[in-house]
Amino acid sequence: MNTPKTWPRLDPQKLEGEELQRVNAWWRAANYLSIGQIYLLDNPLLREPLSRDDIKPRLLGHWGTTPGLNFVYAHLNRIIQQRDQATLYITGPGHGGPGMVANAWLDGTYSEVYSPITQNAKGMKRLFRQFSFPGGIPSHNAPETPGSIHEGGELGYSLSHAYGAAFDNPDLLVACVIGDGEAETGPLATSWHSNAFLDAAQDGVVLPILHLNGYKIANPTVLARMPEEQLLALMRGYGHNPHFVSGGFDGEDPLLVHERMAETLDLVLNEIAAIKQQAAEGTLEGAPNWPMIILRTPKGWTCPAEIDGLPVENTWRAHQVPLANARDTEAHTRILEDWMQKYKPDELFDESGRPRDFITALAPAGDLRMSATPFANGGVLRRELDLPDFRRHGVDVPSPGATSESATKVLGDWLAGVIEQNPDNFRIFGPDETASNRLQGVYTETDKQWNSAIWPVDEHLARAGRVMEMLSEHQCEGWLEGYLLTGRHGLFNCYEAFIHIIDSMANQHAKWLKVSRSIPWRRSISSLNYLLSSHVWRQDHNGFSHQDPGFIDHMVNKKADVVRVYLPVDANTLLSTYDHCLRSVDYINVVVAGKQPAPNWLTMDEAVAHCTRGLGIWDWAGTEVPGEEPDVVLACAGDVPALETLAAAAMLREHLPDLAVRVVNVIDLMRLQSETEHPHGLPDREFDTIFTTTKPVVFAYHGYPSLIHRLTYRRTGHTNLHVRGYKEEGTTTTPFDMVMLNDLDRYHLVIDVIDRVPGLAVRAASLRQEMQDARMRARAYTREHGEDIPEVANWTWTNDGGGAGISQQSTMADDTGGDNAVA
Repeated sequence: MNTPKTWPRLDPQKLEGEELQRVNAWWRAANYLSIGQIYLLDNPLLREPLSRDDIKPRLLGHWGTTPGLNFVYAHLNRIIQQRDQATLYITGPGHGGPGMVANAWLDGTYSEVYSPITQNAKGMKRLFRQFSFPGGIPSHNAPETPGSIHEGGELGYSLSHAYGAAFDNPDLLVACVIGDGEAETGPLATSWHSNAFLDAAQDGVVLPILHLNGYKIANPTVLARMPEEQLLALMRGYGHNPHFVSGGFDGEDPLLVHERMAETLDLVLNEIAAIKQQAAEGTLEGAPNWPMIILRTPKGWTCPAEIDGLPVENTWRAHQVPLANARDTEAHTRILEDWMQKYKPDELFDESGRPRDFITALAPAGDLRMSATPFANGGVLRRELDLPDFRRHGVDVPSPGATSESATKVLGDWLAGVIEQNPDNFRIFGPDETASNRLQGVYTETDKQWNSAIWPVDEHLARAGRVMEMLSEHQCEGWLEGYLLTGRHGLFNCYEAFIHIIDSMANQHAKWLKVSRSIPWRRSISSLNYLLSSHVWRQDHNGFSHQDPGFIDHMVNKKADVVRVYLPVDANTLLSTYDHCLRSVDYINVVVAGKQPAPNWLTMDEAVAHCTRGLGIWDWAGTEVPGEEPDVVLACAGDVPALETLAAAAMLREHLPDLAVRVVNVIDLMRLQSETEHPHGLPDREFDTIFTTTKPVVFAYHGYPSLIHRLTYRRTGHTNLHVRGYKEEGTTTTPFDMVMLNDLDRYHLVIDVIDRVPGLAVRAASLRQEMQDARMRARAYTREHGEDIPEVANWTWTNDGGGAGISQQSTMADDTGGDNAVA
């Protein structure tokens, strides 16, 4: 376990004299470097009059938020030095990327990780040229930016990432700047509640800094126009003790604003130290009112007040590139030159272009630099999980289908061991669904972390716990991302239909992983692991609104190097799959598994071998003759599709014993792609060996059928492939009626075989009709009894492939007409 340090309380001292000038000089230098990145190709130190050719032809980037971010950075440097305080800097307004690059160059980290970008005039020119330039770096706080775990190109996630970084890092200060535009997003507005999940003893500290500069792209912001007392009341209502710093308006001397900010930061850090001390001594009563800062400064602070007769500073016109035509007219070129000269670059950089020692003395040492902190390069800190042997949690399977179990319940029992053996390095995140998804076994080893009021009636709540539940998928995703990006491990369990809420967040994380792979100094982080249960085929009680398997399709759009999709069919395959996922790095693993009791098909040894292959032939389920091609392939991916496929195979064995049927199950969906398209893809030769090149393949799939066609469209036998899956039909009904609504049921699979095997349609016409009648009986039974027909509900696989089947007549056999008929 982490042993927290003592957070010091220091007597506040007025920022004045040389120290005040140093902070201001750092800020001026960072602003100068930020503007240079947006505008300049050459002449970085303005040693010659600025010319048109010195200016980029395409002006990209964002200035409006940057001076405020630079201002905070300079002041945090002072705090870090004084208090020896490990600090991670997260900037919600990710468009302030030029500022974060500028600060990393000033403190030396940038030149350390990118050796050609030296701390001199030549390196400064390269620094400027690469920004938002073809072959260069993006305009945001991208993975390429040292010190960043948060790009911020899409707004809303800064504060949840900050809390995720603080969990289990008791010595870490996470300074999180929230833009007032970002504060209008749903995820950010919800993330203020995160302080109810932060334990003052075991976790670090998040210092929210709400930056009010008044404008978004073209409109004012809600919080900036809110009366000050109302805004302070709002933040107090969220459980914070807000401190207001305002300045820079109407030409106010920046030195005065520096003094106020320094005084406020000293006060805030002392408040934090007092809370941490009380927590360490066990005298902290209730949830603390953590401090926060509301910082109000002009939009585009220090840029030209007016351009072409229009106000710019402190207006929306400063949001992106305030002087968009700097290259087009001599007058605008001179305005840019005057603007940059206002920062007095000769005072900031020596003859060689190196930042003067007076400025760089503000930079903390080594890893205490915010741009060099290992917390922003989580792989440096990552420790392998100590995983218990999942095989010991396997269920007994004397023969296929002989036992049944809730796969996720079995997984939950194993995850309890994971928690026990990794008490400060692993957490489970979910939107109030951990027990609903049958993972309640973890509560034998942990509670849910909850730092608000706890009442006697509450269960499994504690100030410190390994389970994080908040009814916001956004927060669960953001917390987990922050936790992983700072070097830890975890999983996110969620209802399958509602994981779509974080589609965009998953997009951003996938992009981060993709880019990070190409950056040598970025170390591998633990994979982002999803467990999607309460899935489409067993959401019959909640109905159509809860039935959507499309997250798989969404994630398969991402780069093949990043995404993995697994569809385990029972408890043992789920255990094997998740052991693999928790050991992996730099992936997004999507695992879909049912929570309801279901048949167990494979022994543990068989499950491990099957998961290792990713897909394989189930010889015990088919009727093919060794050494000969089958007449038809029944393929399946997903637990319910596997059940229906095996039931169909059993009926074919009974009624068409001469038909050679091969049964193939797919665990790793990416095996369906070619090896040229995905690292897990099967070579064409192996794919053709399993699925054949000429025989019909009836594929029962968990999700939307089109995805299977998309994954296999280059395969030789693709024209023989017929896929059944979810086709957006659903309601509140029985489990089997749900599969019938989507033509995924066993009877329809048998019909598909009859229709597609050459020569079978005529000689199996009576069986086809029997299948249609069976569907109608099953539908009618649900309408009469409110449950599935016994021949389906009680069906089991036997050693000879038989079991309860269509030969068992229903009491509703004659009730087959009217609206109950099924096509």
